[in-house]
Amino acid sequence: MRALPVLDGHNDALTRDDHAGLAGGRTGGHLDLPRMRAGGIRGAIFALFTPSEDENEVPVERGDGVIEFEPAQPVAHGRAAAHASAGAGRLLDLERDGAVVFARSTADLDAALLGDGPPAAVLHLEGAEAIDPALESLAFWYAAGLRSLGLVWSRPNAFAYGVPFVFPSPPDIGPGLSGAGRALVARCAELGIVVDLSHLNAAGFWDVARLEPGPLVASHSGVHALSQASRNLTDAQLDAIGASGGLVGIVFACPFLRADFADNAATPIELIARHAAYVAERIGVAHVALGSDFDGATIPHAVGDAAGMPKVLEALAQAGFSEADLRAIAWENWRRVLATWWR
Repeated sequence: MRALPVLDGHNDALTRDDHAGLAGGRTGGHLDLPRMRAGGIRGAIFALFTPSEDENEVPVERGDGVIEFEPAQPVAHGRAAAHASAGAGRLLDLERDGAVVFARSTADLDAALLGDGPPAAVLHLEGAEAIDPALESLAFWYAAGLRSLGLVWSRPNAFAYGVPFVFPSPPDIGPGLSGAGRALVARCAELGIVVDLSHLNAAGFWDVARLEPGPLVASHSGVHALSQASRNLTDAQLDAIGASGGLVGIVFACPFLRADFADNAATPIELIARHAAYVAERIGVAHVALGSDFDGATIPHAVGDAAGMPKVLEALAQAGFSEADLRAIAWENWRRVLATWWR
């Protein structure tokens, strides 16, 4: 299949140790600018993620068949602010060098789609720990180019409760938004910063939905009915996303695609299409997009890396999506939702 232009909803390339190779190419990881060009990725949301200290990636011994990981520890605001600021500086350096266009408006997205220049890069915070609870730094981050913010990663913070990794489990784990979290959602809506619900628990999701800040967005998530991971979206959540005019960026991360939660790169690429088809059948193609999680998870070998994005589109076509559907999933749905949030 020819490479349709793609706007991919999530990657962690900026915070990899080999981020210096983003512009010219690197031997590891999933995404750099040469591989973006090869895969037709003309726009991407670049996440800034601060890891917890002393993370334990080995499941807890439970003896009941449930796979549960020790909850990640909270991250202090100061540490997250320093870590995220350094990552944002990397993206600004790439813009100054002419390698990317820092997407601050839909005009920047449109220019990247229609032109032959560098791709558009949207700055995203994955977890709001870099924002102070009084929100005094949020306007600064907006001025620096922040246009998308995930309230949480899978750990609690001052704003919300990130759902821990449990399988099988619904996302209904933990409390809802704090007062600071509700204020953050409202202020993001005022400024024009997308509020991303991936990694958020059910109570927090419904708190955001009741606030009606804009189209509900889960940038890199899967379908709970197909993979009963705590981080995937239930049918009720999908319905709310559709009713709001929002979207689901279908994640490529193997565990969240599979019925057995195995972190196995032999996962068939067809499972990405199966999750996309489920969302399309339940709430409509207008609410389906792509959110790979390149450089943040195990990706199916059949995709490989960012250069393999046409293989994903081919899998979607084989699953019955039309050419018009593919254009919507690849670019148009993200563009519409971002335009609504960014005003």
